[in-house]
Amino acid sequence: MARKYQQTKRAAAQEETRRRIVEAAIKLHQSKGPAATSMRDVAQEAGVGTVTVYRHFADDMELLGACSGTYFERHPLPDLEEWATVEGSEKRFRHGLAAAYAFHRETEPMISSVIDDLRGSPVMAPYDGYWQAAGEILLAAFPEPEQQDPLLKATIALALNFETWRLLAIHQGLSDQHVINLMTRLLSDCR
Repeated sequence: MARKYQQTKRAAAQEETRRRIVEAAIKLHQSKGPAATSMRDVAQEAGVGTVTVYRHFADDMELLGACSGTYFERHPLPDLEEWATVEGSEKRFRHGLAAAYAFHRETEPMISSVIDDLRGSPVMAPYDGYWQAAGEILLAAFPEPEQQDPLLKATIALALNFETWRLLAIHQGLSDQHVINLMTRLLSDCR
């Protein structure tokens, strides 16, 4: 009986160490980016040895995967099924952008720190895939012939893009509503 208790206690301690490592990595990735964060940095921030970090995570990619999983559990992506219930192309477009921009604003410190470092990385594939699916949900609200228009597809992709939003909202100081209005005007011009 005592042996089982010790195993449970050890497992809990290992899980707590793993949690501290992931939290440390998230903090460092947000403050200085993944490319500038070494396993040694993570170990120091977590208060463990570098060997302990490698015992829990074989390499940077495994740690990045754990970090992104934890981060997106805390900051869930907007519900695309809910977007699909909004009738009317412009109404769905504006609704989707409002949700996308609220998400971009909430996650801007992290995404700004990691997007350049991880562009094209397998760890970004689910994030990139989500935004592609978001574009398809918005496009599906348009009449069939318009859905084939490359200009319409490009406008939707541009409007959903984090870097577009960051340029206009953060660097140019526009409110999210102003960015939505600007993107809607661009959408109207391409139709």
